[in-house]
Amino acid sequence: MSEFLDLEAQDGIRMPWNVIPGTKQEALNCVIPVSAIYTPLKSIPDIPVLPYSPLRCRMCRSILNPFSIVDYVAKIWVCPFCFQRNQFPQHYSSISENNLPAELFPQYTTVEYMTSTETGPVVPPVFIFVVDTCIIEEEIGYLKSALAQVVELLPDNSLVGFITFGTYVQVHELGFGLLPKAYVFKGTKEVTKEQILEQMCFFAGKKMPTTGVIAGTRDGLSSESISRFLLPASECEFVLNSVIEEMQKDPWPVPADQRASRCTGVALSVAANLLGVCVPGSGARIMAFVGGPSTEGPGSIVSKSLSEPIRSHKDLDKDSAPLYDKAVKFYNQIAKQLVHQGHVLDLFACAVDQVGVAEMKVAIEKTGGMVVLAESFGHSVFKDSLRHIFQSADDNLGLSYNGILEINCSKDVKVQGIIGPCTSLEKKSPLSSDTVIGQGNTSAWKMCGLDKKTSLCFVYDIAKKDGPDSIGQSTSNLFYFQFLTYYQHNEGMMRLRSTTISRRWVSGTDNVEELVAGFDQEAAAAVMARLVSFKMETEVFNNSPDETAYFRMMLDRENVANAVVMIQPSLISYSFQSGPEPVLLDVTTIASDKILLLNSYFTVVIFHGVTIAQWRKAGYQDQEGHEAFAQLLKAPHEEANSIIKERFPVPRLVVCDQYGSQARFLLAKLNPSVTYNSDNPAPGGDVIFTDDVSFQVFMDHLQRLAVQ
Repeated sequence: MSEFLDLEAQDGIRMPWNVIPGTKQEALNCVIPVSAIYTPLKSIPDIPVLPYSPLRCRMCRSILNPFSIVDYVAKIWVCPFCFQRNQFPQHYSSISENNLPAELFPQYTTVEYMTSTETGPVVPPVFIFVVDTCIIEEEIGYLKSALAQVVELLPDNSLVGFITFGTYVQVHELGFGLLPKAYVFKGTKEVTKEQILEQMCFFAGKKMPTTGVIAGTRDGLSSESISRFLLPASECEFVLNSVIEEMQKDPWPVPADQRASRCTGVALSVAANLLGVCVPGSGARIMAFVGGPSTEGPGSIVSKSLSEPIRSHKDLDKDSAPLYDKAVKFYNQIAKQLVHQGHVLDLFACAVDQVGVAEMKVAIEKTGGMVVLAESFGHSVFKDSLRHIFQSADDNLGLSYNGILEINCSKDVKVQGIIGPCTSLEKKSPLSSDTVIGQGNTSAWKMCGLDKKTSLCFVYDIAKKDGPDSIGQSTSNLFYFQFLTYYQHNEGMMRLRSTTISRRWVSGTDNVEELVAGFDQEAAAAVMARLVSFKMETEVFNNSPDETAYFRMMLDRENVANAVVMIQPSLISYSFQSGPEPVLLDVTTIASDKILLLNSYFTVVIFHGVTIAQWRKAGYQDQEGHEAFAQLLKAPHEEANSIIKERFPVPRLVVCDQYGSQARFLLAKLNPSVTYNSDNPAPGGDVIFTDDVSFQVFMDHLQRLAVQ
């Protein structure tokens, strides 16, 4: 296992098959596809950042890498992908075996290029806050304090816009500092770019051009008209804080038997159009704070009448959710528009009921947006996650924008597609497989938003045939893969990251041991989880459509280690007898003198056995001579804090005692090997009140079915 982790630390890639089945038929026989989970912007400590342009193969456009064959005398390099011979340019003339450029060092399989000519000027990031005001006063208070904190943390050079919505949409003119001023749009129908240009007076006193696309300062808009709505954070801090401070609950009366009139879809459409008019093509995020379901205008998910419940999975299966398809179609349009503009949609949904994450999923996922689901704007999950986005510490998210990811592979490998937060650029090439999975039919993808943790799952086809046709195919027994990510770095300039890896292939039945030795079961579990969740979009139980969409979006953007924790949570036991040790997810691991730490990705639980809880309540940890007990209580908290610190969204922390009401967060994840029906439960342990079968009974039954 450790060698797979070392490869991931070096290049940010994990593959189920590190020795690859060499022919099409053998790859099909292996069931788990040849695939890779790649984190394009993984922080690699000593990654070389090269201040010049990359050298590309003139045939396949791949980049010079450690696997290229170099003739130092003739100053020629051979591309490992298409075997094209390329001449080195003049500035590589001093190259020799003892004088290599960084990109040819064998250990630098991942490098970054940063050149001033290609990168253009430094572009500030743009944030436009879209805030729901149809929420109770208490929630508005929580949201105000969270937003006020964010305003302080925003990078000084970033541009900021502010939109509030309820029954109507209000676009606040932050550049007009004398008194609060906003442009109001009706929440019942969509707003076009033309209406925005006209009604928001972008061409005040001037004639609006009748032809051509109007977009940004490049195409006819004055920077003064743009800076009325998008201002540098350092300039508009006072105005923005006063707008947030004076924010009030939506004033329109709501009858007792009805939901509030909330036009989320129109508000997001206005935000997307405003960004499309002002800053097309530069990194921008729409950050939507939503506190309930959309009931007004396009994108609404439920009617205003409270007698009609919000759609469930059952309704979606039976086609009895009349608004669902319309809303998905609407958000699909917004997704296309945002991808075209290079902008991101982030969603912070804080409500006890559903808000429409299932409908918005397409727009969030295709633009690489982030999503946080919590019960209230006062909940630590929301507040800490929001702070995490903007904090500038070492473990910040490293928000980057406008990514384009291209791949190259050896000619016997084809790519079926990517499952993850990106959009196909429909650039069909000889590398594209006829079978399409996820975002496929292309060898290039757009990632409007990406960060240090965004991970994509590539699914490949092996095209190499067996038998007489295979003569004349590549004689080397290595497959090469190259990933090129061109993106706007969080400091504003454009960079290109190149990762090139090689994997050996074997064919024939006598090489099965080698395939097994190179098999990474954690990566395989993460890949299969993505594939299954992609193919079984509707088969769900125990969750609302919003929760399902949320969990799937998180699974589809996480790396292998975190995906494995989602699939099977980890449980660590702390006791006086031994140091922290992993234990089975089983009710028998509960003991009165142990502390258990459960990490299930979305929740972290610290569970005190009944004896430990009694000692803690008696205050032994504060008395002399009980330092070991104080340390025992502290250790799981330190571990939990280190998990919480590096995870996004921030997980919910539950600290509970055995037999307490919150203990359900742990018991729900344990195998019920001892239930209320069992003969002799262990003393000091616990039982689970359930009629579910235990894992052992399930496996026995499965074995019987398998051998029938």
